[in-house]
Amino acid sequence: MNADSRGVDRARSRIVPNIGEFHPEIVHFVVVLLFVGVGLRWLSLVFRGPFITTAAALCLFFGTLAALLAVTSGTQAHAAVERIPGVRHQVIDHEEHAETARNIFLVVVALEVAALIVANDPRRARPTRWVHAASAIVGLAGAFVLFGAAKRGGDLVYSFAGGPGLRSGNPTDVDRLLIAGLYNESVRQRRAGRPQDAATLVDELAQRLPADPEVKLLRVESMIVDRKNYPGALATLDSVTIEPSNTRLRARAATLKANAYIGLGKSDSARAVLTAAVSAMPQNRVLKSKLDSLR
Repeated sequence: MNADSRGVDRARSRIVPNIGEFHPEIVHFVVVLLFVGVGLRWLSLVFRGPFITTAAALCLFFGTLAALLAVTSGTQAHAAVERIPGVRHQVIDHEEHAETARNIFLVVVALEVAALIVANDPRRARPTRWVHAASAIVGLAGAFVLFGAAKRGGDLVYSFAGGPGLRSGNPTDVDRLLIAGLYNESVRQRRAGRPQDAATLVDELAQRLPADPEVKLLRVESMIVDRKNYPGALATLDSVTIEPSNTRLRARAATLKANAYIGLGKSDSARAVLTAAVSAMPQNRVLKSKLDSLR
């Protein structure tokens, strides 16, 4: 797809209402309807019957309509993503595959319309099957390109973090991206044998969310695992307030406290903490297993 063609799509996207925030929902309809439609069209060549033929045509019609909306919504949403350093090439590649897939399925729809026209004449049964066969072949090519577009779209979200903040424009969504980045990078640094770097990242995360009990427990874990600061971990745990109904965090806090005592060589204290936690949460298998390992 050349620059002129993309310019036409972008100009068209400015004419219709802005539906960029609905792009994630729309593309799911595209993928499901068009893949199912192509599959049904191939089945209709083997198993003759009005149901399969009609279902294939409907899926292809509505899937192509969704593809038109998907390209429009994607074009309207692309600008913010392209401004992320290193992402522009991936966005353009995704756009080109999506536009090519849309154009191929427009040809498929034209073939389906032609099949409907010739099907009205009972003497044209064989030509109808040939048109359906052509639709199936072209649709298979379109499905291949559509898969490439979907994969590149997924890469934009999962590998390039191109999605956060686009739907709502809420700064909180972008903050969540930074939080996720700090957490994931801390885990990577720890696995790479750089505990001090991991601890620094967790500290920054704790500074950004100072009141979040889950983040506080994450910092305690880092103090135990990365810094071996067991007294500091116990002191920090005493300052963490957890709702009584939040059994998951209560269990995690108990496990961390036991680990801190183990680090200090106080196994009896660790057993006492875990025994009390198991008594309060008898269904928690992780706590039971941890307690059993100390006996």
